[in-house]
Amino acid sequence: MSYKEVLERTIKEIHDELPKNSEISKIEFEGPEVAVYSRNPRVLVDDETIVKELAKRLRKRVVIRSDPEVRLPKDETIFVVNELVGKEGEITTIDFDELVGEVIIEALKPGVIIGKSGEMLRSIIAKTLWRPRVMRTPPIESRVIKTIRHLYQENSKKRQEILKVIGHRIHRPIIYRDDTIRVTALGGFAEVGRSCSLLQTGESSILIDCGINVGSNSPNNTFPRFDLPEFDVEKLDAVVISHAHLDHSGFVPYLFKYGYNGAVYTTRPTRDLMTMLQIDYLDVANKEGKTLPYEKKDIIESVLHTIVLDYGEVTDISPDIRLTFHNAGHIVGSAIPHLHVGEGVYNLAFAQDIKFAKSNLLDAANSRFPRLETLFIESTYGKPQDILPPRVECEKQLRNIILDSIKKGGKVLIPVLAVGRAQEILVVLEGLMRNGELPNIPVYTDGMIREASAITTAHPEFLSKALRERIFHAGQNPFLAEQIKQIASMEERELVMHGDPAIIVATSGMLNGGPSVMYFKALCQDPRNALVFVSYQGKGTLGSKIQKGITEIQVVENGKTVMYHIEMAIHSITGFTGHSDRKELESYIHKVTPKPERVIVIHGEESKVSKFASWIYKNTKRESLAPPNGTTIRLR
Repeated sequence: MSYKEVLERTIKEIHDELPKNSEISKIEFEGPEVAVYSRNPRVLVDDETIVKELAKRLRKRVVIRSDPEVRLPKDETIFVVNELVGKEGEITTIDFDELVGEVIIEALKPGVIIGKSGEMLRSIIAKTLWRPRVMRTPPIESRVIKTIRHLYQENSKKRQEILKVIGHRIHRPIIYRDDTIRVTALGGFAEVGRSCSLLQTGESSILIDCGINVGSNSPNNTFPRFDLPEFDVEKLDAVVISHAHLDHSGFVPYLFKYGYNGAVYTTRPTRDLMTMLQIDYLDVANKEGKTLPYEKKDIIESVLHTIVLDYGEVTDISPDIRLTFHNAGHIVGSAIPHLHVGEGVYNLAFAQDIKFAKSNLLDAANSRFPRLETLFIESTYGKPQDILPPRVECEKQLRNIILDSIKKGGKVLIPVLAVGRAQEILVVLEGLMRNGELPNIPVYTDGMIREASAITTAHPEFLSKALRERIFHAGQNPFLAEQIKQIASMEERELVMHGDPAIIVATSGMLNGGPSVMYFKALCQDPRNALVFVSYQGKGTLGSKIQKGITEIQVVENGKTVMYHIEMAIHSITGFTGHSDRKELESYIHKVTPKPERVIVIHGEESKVSKFASWIYKNTKRESLAPPNGTTIRLR
């Protein structure tokens, strides 16, 4: 059966099942969804069971959209929405996504707009024929989110064509009914950085993550191994991104530069954060005179090809593979991709970066899956000795370091990853000051931290329940505390570096670029100051070298070599990490359900992956592997 025949059969089934008065005008495969356009969508919206039964019968995601010709004009829709909701809902923004026929309503009181049992939503649909998507007004405005919305509006027709191409890929008939399943290690195996795995079946080719090793100075070790014969960009069906950190998402635009035209699947926060980090990566690389692997237009292309999914949402991504994201607990929007191959043939999950414990920001990683034959799991802290101290002790240690430095009249520099550790540290500092354990001294943030915090709070449904309560009900948004001040210019940086005692939270977290390096050079020769590492320091980075005890560094500035002697106090507090320590990893292996037949240990230094894999075999009697990059593993 050809693709055309598959589509025609689907169209016939839908026409046979739906009421005649629903006035179906068009049916398309748009990405993983079957988009049904109706001139009278009220009939289908009022009786939700019709669509649910249809999706169940087709075994596909079915979405009802109003025909663009019957939608109320945008200006009239804005008037109607405001009239229906009134001032009580405190609407701040009304926007539109024409491709999916959505009116996006941001409000301070979204519950009012939703109404009891969704009554208000149904009223908006009935009067405007736009489908409302209601969001809480973000506490901090995000430039990246606004840019992405603008891109979607400006490229609505292009996006529709992109989704049709993706839909053609996904819904094509299965030709090769070969049950062979292989995974090739393209990056992030027996190392930390450039995570990239290639999953191949007889029918499909899927990339799980596509990252960059930001700490490497060698091109051979910086990017995924796309030189291996198993990889062919032209045969690639889909790209799945677990989370936004550059070592997992930084190389995605490169694929579009070299002809990839398929989908990128991720969560909504990951889409926004990885776009921000990719843009920043290009800016930093350009300033440092490095060769750029892609351009901003490739990032835009990546955004236009991105399909966002919520946790627990099941979708087809190729003819024989279904994807579900589960919470990873690592950073906001981070996910464990679970892939279901064939009709119950095989299931695998990639727990690449997970935190199997609650943090100030997020709930613990998911450990329950419907089925699971092979588990890929990280081992960043995979040695038996890698036991992290409790969060309470870490907060106390940070407090004492800050108090000691302030007493001497010094400053505290905390290099952070813009996404994840920055927000965790800001929440901790705000809490210590609110509780009176630290004086209310300025906390200066520099780099992409404020934008990352804006994106984080724009997606409250991905945050822990406790933090949501604080932000939206107790009125305590730690990211808006008066002590926290964003640095906006070089002049402000100079004032901070030469001013009164303060805390400086700056990117990057490994001192391999960004404003944190500038602050380090300005502060490192004064013993009153302190440097506090709060995240993993990648091999070969300046942060790693300082952490291991070097006492001086040479830097080329304006063509001259300058020597910096490190006199400031150096501290490492490992407990703030978004990774699981060895104890948590062991707990995850014991609690993951169902028990996998095979565990493949990845994302860790060579000694750590091998030791953790050995422990897994001894304690579970399940096959466990710690393969290097370049290895192809046959799972079935």
